[in-house]
Amino acid sequence: MKLHAKVKRSAFANQPWLVWLHGFLGNHEEWLPVATLLPQWSHLFIDLPGHGESSCIAAQNSQQVNKWLAETVSSYNILRYWLAGYSLGGRIAMQYACQQEISGLLGVIVEGGHPGLTSAAEREARREADGRWAQRLREQPLSLVLDAWYRQPVFASLTEAQRAALVTLRSRNNPQALAAMLEATSLGRQPDLHAPLAKLGLPFHYLYGEKDNKFGALATQLTASRHPIAAAGHNAHRENPQAVANCITDILLQHAKEEP
Repeated sequence: MKLHAKVKRSAFANQPWLVWLHGFLGNHEEWLPVATLLPQWSHLFIDLPGHGESSCIAAQNSQQVNKWLAETVSSYNILRYWLAGYSLGGRIAMQYACQQEISGLLGVIVEGGHPGLTSAAEREARREADGRWAQRLREQPLSLVLDAWYRQPVFASLTEAQRAALVTLRSRNNPQALAAMLEATSLGRQPDLHAPLAKLGLPFHYLYGEKDNKFGALATQLTASRHPIAAAGHNAHRENPQAVANCITDILLQHAKEEP
């Protein structure tokens, strides 16, 4: 299965690609404000199942998403790449990187992605909570559900204007497809990745908004290079794209020097 994706090629053919994964409710346009500031690299922007132009694709679980992601990257003949993901996309990126021997993957950049809950009770509670959100998506007007979604504590840094803009933007989604993806990739179904990530044989960089207390705390639990993003909350790449682009540029240039 090939997921829908958009390509933006650079004139610098010798550079690795950046493969971008958006968050829940997003699409392939999510990372454009950052990618536009990174002209030296080629970009592949993927629509995850249930989102954007992949809204007709229904995933059963994260393992299936990993398989489709690998097939999509391969279909573009991308031989060397970094995987960058936000929130849901970050969780998928971490799970993908923890697989055995992924050809061509040079490193992982995650913004505000959860590495996994550490107890069965927490996972069960999260599955139930995501099930309730999925039910709301299926039954209630999408704009009302989105307004409630963006009033969760993790989005506390949003102003009313920013929240309203996100609700308007995300209202273009198919709520039935979103509900299915939310349940299939629930954090409650995700394995605890702390130990596998600690053994990861690839560069692992973790970005989080300096106002994002929850994910800032989670970052301290990871064996990763940590990068707080100034003047930003959970959605750091939207709130401060220049700072995120600067951070990613530094990461890529640092590791380019280390390549043989």
